[in-house]
Amino acid sequence: MTFNPDADISKGKASKRGRNAGIAVGGGLGVLALFLISQFLGVDLTGLGGGGEQSAVNDSALEQCLTGQDANENVECRMKGASASLEAYWQTEAPALGVAYNAPQDFILFEQAVTTACGAASSATGPFYCPPDQIIYIDVSFYDELRSRFGASGGPLAEMYVIAHEWGHHVQNLAGVLQRSQDGQTGPTSNAVRVELQADCFAGAWAAEASRVADERGVPFLQPITKAQYADALSAASAVGDDRIQQVTQGQVTPHSFTHGTSEQRIAWFETGYEQGAGACDTFSPSTL
Repeated sequence: MTFNPDADISKGKASKRGRNAGIAVGGGLGVLALFLISQFLGVDLTGLGGGGEQSAVNDSALEQCLTGQDANENVECRMKGASASLEAYWQTEAPALGVAYNAPQDFILFEQAVTTACGAASSATGPFYCPPDQIIYIDVSFYDELRSRFGASGGPLAEMYVIAHEWGHHVQNLAGVLQRSQDGQTGPTSNAVRVELQADCFAGAWAAEASRVADERGVPFLQPITKAQYADALSAASAVGDDRIQQVTQGQVTPHSFTHGTSEQRIAWFETGYEQGAGACDTFSPSTL
C-alpha cells in the first residue's frame, strides 16, 4: 500500500534498537518466545537457546519519521506508519469484538539481537510478539529473507501484512485467546494453527479498512489497495505457510508438525478477513480450516 504523503505518522508506536558488533545471543531464550517464533516460521528453533554475553543497546525513537512520504521512502518509517494505522484501526475494532483494548507497549525494530521479557532472540528467529512485555519485535532484514529464500514477491503491503499479523497476536493476547496456542499440540487442526490463521484473518480485516483509517486531522494514512499490492500480501501469506517453509528448510512436508497452517489456508483466512471483516475471524469453531 502507498501512504498518503501528508499523513501524520509521528505518533506511531515504533522504535529502533541496535547493538554494537560482537553480540552473542544468549541468556536462555525463553520457551514461550521459542514457541511463538517457531509458530511464525514453522521451524523448530529450540536450539537457539543458550548462554552468552550481551552487548550495549542503543535506542532510537525514529523521530525522523513524520509523514506518509517518509513511510513511502524508508522501510523503518513504513513500520512506524503501519503501527499508527493499526493502532487507530484496533482502537475502534477491538471494542466491537468485545475486547478491552490497549496499545502494545512498544514495537521494536532491532538489529542482530534483542533482549525481551520472553528471553533473548536473534535476527534468525524472525518477527514475533512477546506476550509478557506486550511488545512486537522485528529485524527488517527478515523481508529480504522472505523474498530471497521463501519466494515472496515483496512490496509495502506484504511488509505491513507481517506487522498486522503480529498486531493481531496482541489483540488475541488481550482477549485471552493467545493462551490457547500454548497446549503443546501441533498439526493441521491444532490450536496453534487456529491462533495463527486468526491473526492472518485480522491482518486481512485491517487491510480492507486501511485506506479509511485516518490520523487525528482526518487524513487517511493509506491510499486504496491496488490489485498488485493485494497480490503481494497474498504472496507473503503463502510464503510463510507451513508446507512452503518445511519444503524449503527440510525438503519435505510433515503435516503433524504444522503450527501455522498451509499456504492455501493462510491465503484463505487473510481473504476472509479482507472480505468479511474481523467479526468473521473465528478460526476455533470450524472443524476444518
